[in-house]
Amino acid sequence: MSLIEFKGVSRIYSVGEHQQKALDNIDLFLEKGKMVVILGPSGAGKSTLLNLLGGLDSPTEGTIVVDGRDISDLSSDELAEYRAEKVGFVFQSYNLIPTLTVGENVELVKEISPKALDTKEMLSEVGLSDHIKKFPSELSGGEQQRVSIARALAKNPEILLCDEPTGALDSETGVVVLRSLLNMAKSYGKTIIIVTHNQNIAKIADVVVTVKSGKIRSVEEQAFPAALEEVDW
Repeated sequence: MSLIEFKGVSRIYSVGEHQQKALDNIDLFLEKGKMVVILGPSGAGKSTLLNLLGGLDSPTEGTIVVDGRDISDLSSDELAEYRAEKVGFVFQSYNLIPTLTVGENVELVKEISPKALDTKEMLSEVGLSDHIKKFPSELSGGEQQRVSIARALAKNPEILLCDEPTGALDSETGVVVLRSLLNMAKSYGKTIIIVTHNQNIAKIADVVVTVKSGKIRSVEEQAFPAALEEVDW
């Protein structure tokens, strides 16, 4: 049984008198413990798909089942509970609270999740133990993104959703962030889903889903994904 099932899912937005289909009758089935890259150009529907899976939005048509639970018609409170229990988010913008230290930013998830992991352990995993008392403004962009990864995984979610997590970083720093992401997620048995337009990131994925004009164009399983070191970044 798939961990994630999209069945006939469409998302239609009304813009004035016009309707725009961000997703058009898609079917998608993803297994647990995989690293999945959703690849496509801007406006393809990638972020809409991620928002639906993350419980930040609901489909206009169709059903989304996660770990046997239909999340398509959940109330706002039920979606909040789902997000707290099942999903962690890593965005292109780091979304750290500037007035809190690195440790306090990660510690925040304990207010959301009763199964949260240890803050110091998570920061150690991303190589930032020595930065626990610093503020975000004292860190580089790559370090801030690693804090956001530590925070997302500290919540101990089953699914980690990443929207262009290296989009604001140079290629060298992006590789460092991807390594932290992969190492932590694999170590803790998470399902990682990365939305990107970067073809290189797709090379290291277990599954590559190509989206264009709101439709799934292909789903390719890669039996032997490339290692980070094998990709010409």
